Amino acid sequence: MTAEKIRVRYAPSPTGFPHVGNIRTALFNWLFARHHKGRFIVRIENTDVTRTVEGAVEVILDGLRWLGIDWDEGPEVGGNYGPYFQSERLKFYQEAAKRLVDQGDAYYCYCTPQRLDEMRAEQMRLKQPPGYDRQCRQISATSHILKFVSGSRRVIRFRTPLEKKTTFKDIIRGEVTFENAKIDDFILLKSDGYPTYHLASVVDDNLMKISHVLRAEEWLSSTPRHLMLYKALDYKTPQFAHLPILLGTDRSKLSKRHGVASITEYQKKGYLPEAMINFLALLGWSLDDKTEILSRKKLIENFSLKRVSQTAAIFNKDKLDWMNGIYLRKLHSADLSRQIIPFLERDLPLGVKRPISFEYIEKITPLIQERIKTLEEVTELTDFFFANELDYQPDLLMVKKMNHQLVNKALETSLLKLRRLSAFDEKSLEAMLRPLAEELELKTGQLFGTLRVAVTGRTAAPPLFQTMVVLGKDRCISRIKMAIAKLKETPEETNEN
Repeated sequence: MTAEKIRVRYAPSPTGFPHVGNIRTALFNWLFARHHKGRFIVRIENTDVTRTVEGAVEVILDGLRWLGIDWDEGPEVGGNYGPYFQSERLKFYQEAAKRLVDQGDAYYCYCTPQRLDEMRAEQMRLKQPPGYDRQCRQISATSHILKFVSGSRRVIRFRTPLEKKTTFKDIIRGEVTFENAKIDDFILLKSDGYPTYHLASVVDDNLMKISHVLRAEEWLSSTPRHLMLYKALDYKTPQFAHLPILLGTDRSKLSKRHGVASITEYQKKGYLPEAMINFLALLGWSLDDKTEILSRKKLIENFSLKRVSQTAAIFNKDKLDWMNGIYLRKLHSADLSRQIIPFLERDLPLGVKRPISFEYIEKITPLIQERIKTLEEVTELTDFFFANELDYQPDLLMVKKMNHQLVNKALETSLLKLRRLSAFDEKSLEAMLRPLAEELELKTGQLFGTLRVAVTGRTAAPPLFQTMVVLGKDRCISRIKMAIAKLKETPEETNEN
């Protein structure tokens, strides 16, 4: 391939927020362009005025920026083939549609919405395939003039050939054939002057000199329509590649129950952009049969449409979580700490003092880095480091068959020895607490489990000695005293295990 000729586009419609399948398409186009040192264009297809969602364009562009998918031409950066919003390009579509009418390749249709609804209902009743019945295809010039003068609403439809077949070679799927007779006379220009996707995408891909159209498999059936338009308008046809559909782990259509969310939701939940890029790249493409962790540089160097699968790609959120965890563990502790702080400041109770100390977070981060899968999980894992008081049921203190008396003795003795401890570090704590378990005739798991609940309020937490060091001597003593008080307020007979 000649690098100068590679021009691909990502053309989202702002009728909603971008989901993983949509962004996967953007990524594959971007990787293809970067691999071949070509151009990656972003074009906003906002001609569906009634369904446009306010703010969607900003969300789309922010999502690309977050992932590091930069564009060479498009909104905010400009380019030689703008404007890059289809709503600003109406004259191009209207000129093309009129040209097709003048050539006899398209015609005006005056069918009312009511008539079209009745036609579809009848087709359903007769179990016929849906499609326009071509009533206006042979309308006389006189009828046309009368309807036009009367102010009847009209659309422009393509005059689809009724014979032969349309065959094309898809880069991924090979030779694909459609029978023309099964393709209806599709609308090119709506009554409000706005184009349909079919006309607008073809006109823009031509004017923007798009060399390759990489898009989702759902558009495969639209390709013969587009090829007819390229031919009728005497445009150079780009190469097509239709990417495999995404399915859930149960091989059904993707939905929220599979853990799928918009790209902004993944950002809010604390997934790293590097992990998302790696994960999305493997939805239908692979380097080989075993490599799963791939850097952005490695992806660009090796991306090829030859390795894109024809079969459906499976979206597995558990795999995404696993992969994100790997990327989180690869981060330098200071870098992870910086990324953690915004999530803590967002999610911790309002009573926690802000701004949160970076130095304090740096001490906590090594204790949880091996356990987290997303940045959002950090708050739940670490909130006890910031709490003034711990809220837990006293019976949690009685771990591993301990009773009220044993727990009280363990806490009282631990409190006494902690107060006398001069150096409050891991080594000193271990040297004091391990022999204490033997002295109290307890297993270390019993003593440590009770102390863990006392200082953290939970049965599962980061390593005890390291946690205590981060909390500090005064706070640990205060929390053990609170645990003793909780225990005294609880009747002994209700705390036997």
